[in-house]
Amino acid sequence: MDRYEIIIYWSEEDRVFIAEIPELSGCMAHGKSQEQALVKVREAMTLWLKTAEEFGDPIPEPKGRRLVFA
Repeated sequence: MDRYEIIIYWSEEDRVFIAEIPELSGCMAHGKSQEQALVKVREAMTLWLKTAEEFGDPIPEPKGRRLVFA
């Protein structure tokens, strides 16, 4: 589960850091710091994967890259 790529970047418009997991469609979160955004997106990832499993939706294999800061 920890091997999904996570991209964290600053949103000037929202004035927060955004964290996304591109391999999991729509899986993203935000926070006032990079660390907070990372914690929240990991929680979102857990929920995303649990929901996909519950509904029998396909779960993509992780590509293996972890953190990319932009």
